[in-house]
Amino acid sequence: MKLYVGLDVGLEETSLCIVDGEGLTVREVKVMTEPAAIRSAVEGYADRLERVGVEASSLGIWLYRELQPAGLPIIVVEARHMRVSLSTMRNKTDRNDARGIAQMMRLGWYRAVHVKNIDMQKMRTLLTSRKLLKRKLIDLENHIRGALRAYGLLVGAVARGAFEARVRELIEHSDPIFVMTIEAMLDVRRAILEGYDRLHRVLLQVVQHDAVCRRLMTVPGVGPVAALSFKVGVDDPLRFARSRTVGAHFGLTPKRHQSGTSIDFEGRISKQGDVAVREALCEAAASLLLRVRKWSALRAWGLRIAKRSSMLCAITAVARKLASILHRMWVSETDFHVGFGAKVTQRLRLKPAQ
Repeated sequence: MKLYVGLDVGLEETSLCIVDGEGLTVREVKVMTEPAAIRSAVEGYADRLERVGVEASSLGIWLYRELQPAGLPIIVVEARHMRVSLSTMRNKTDRNDARGIAQMMRLGWYRAVHVKNIDMQKMRTLLTSRKLLKRKLIDLENHIRGALRAYGLLVGAVARGAFEARVRELIEHSDPIFVMTIEAMLDVRRAILEGYDRLHRVLLQVVQHDAVCRRLMTVPGVGPVAALSFKVGVDDPLRFARSRTVGAHFGLTPKRHQSGTSIDFEGRISKQGDVAVREALCEAAASLLLRVRKWSALRAWGLRIAKRSSMLCAITAVARKLASILHRMWVSETDFHVGFGAKVTQRLRLKPAQ
């Protein structure tokens, strides 16, 4: 009889549950969160294992990379679907969660998550680290501006490189304790700025030597960050049967609600999927509509939407269209041309992988 395994992963221990095809519990045990310990726990059932389920998380993905080459049929399950399924259980415990995951594997009530290869995961770490430093840098600058404003000292509009000199100029004749406080913040800001600049240079070097990113950057408005973010988010372009579905994957299509005799209506975009990719696509779309002056069918289409609706709606629509265009360019290995317009996703179809 086929067996199904559920893994509820914790930082130190993992609850493991094995059920048979009829849903009866075969074994329950707690093991260390280590690939070797998990392999040892299911070693006696290896020839009958049908599916092994684990929730999508950093540890879950790590276990997938370690256990999948060893021959275990492990599946990473989308966290949102798993949370809804497990919420029906009366008591929330690690043991019950492992049981619920095992039953999900048996019944097939799950949605598998695509696990990116290790190289794309490293590029994602680079992008997220750079974004974190940039956000902290902005937070520090805003804090310093607010602290000076309380004493009537206004920094004004200055370039990032001239920010520290401007602040030191303003606090030159201030109280020593206040000067020491602001200088401490400036020292922290300088260290963060150096780290951010270092990561940004690495990102530019990666994009410069990547043929896919260079091709994606032929689209007006798409810069190095947007190109690399899109490549990392998609990972394998052939996992999308149609280019038009890429925008929906990153949460750029409207949600729909219909039930019984209620009115069938579409709401705001779903905002599902990778947030970083969605933000990068929206920034690229805003740059195309608001900064780029060169004509293209895509820009003209977006401006028509902005004219009859709003610029925000136009940016969202262009971002969704950009996702389709970038995917098609990647698959067909062609550069952008100004004729790519509103019906590009209807003209160009990707044949299913053989």
